Amino acid sequence: MRLLSACALLCATLVAPVGLAAQAAKSPAPALETAVFAGGCFWGVEAVFEHLKGVRSVVSGYTGGNVVNPGYDYVSSGRTGHAEAVRVTFDPKVVSYETLLTVFFTVAHDPTELNRQGPDIGTQYRSAIYFSSADQQQKAAAAIAQLNAAKTYRKPVVTQVAPLEKFYDAERYHQNYLYSHMDQPYIVYNDLPKIDALRKRFPSLWEDTSGK
Repeated sequence: MRLLSACALLCATLVAPVGLAAQAAKSPAPALETAVFAGGCFWGVEAVFEHLKGVRSVVSGYTGGNVVNPGYDYVSSGRTGHAEAVRVTFDPKVVSYETLLTVFFTVAHDPTELNRQGPDIGTQYRSAIYFSSADQQQKAAAAIAQLNAAKTYRKPVVTQVAPLEKFYDAERYHQNYLYSHMDQPYIVYNDLPKIDALRKRFPSLWEDTSGK
């Protein structure tokens, strides 16, 4: 009996920490969400979202087209139906989807330009939001309706709201492109002003990452 009791005591001592460890392992990690936006050339749009607190990563890529695994040159021709876009992975406990929408509409691009942004012309530069849930769809549509009702811009918002079907990562050299080409004239005139506008208009959201 003494031997059995000692064995039982030893087993209880060993099992308890293992059980606690198992419980800890099962504890859910913070849930991250993704949002996909198209707003012209993805270099500047990517850089804007990278500076937001709560954003964990931003990937430039292509979506909304009918060609499997398209490349940059093919997408740029306008023949694939894709838009240059960014996939934003964020912590909703830190930054909400509604906040991402606000930044997208106010500093990331001009939502009233149809199939173009600045010097870039073509459907591949369209303004679009690609939703992955009914909640995202509803919030995007509501944001557009509110902007138009308030006549925030002189022209109506032409941003498309469409379901996300497939997102293809762009070539590696496009990722964090802005921070490797800070002196490039296109970046200086078209993209750096967006970064400056974000910092000035949304100081509480600003995070100095210089490319995550």
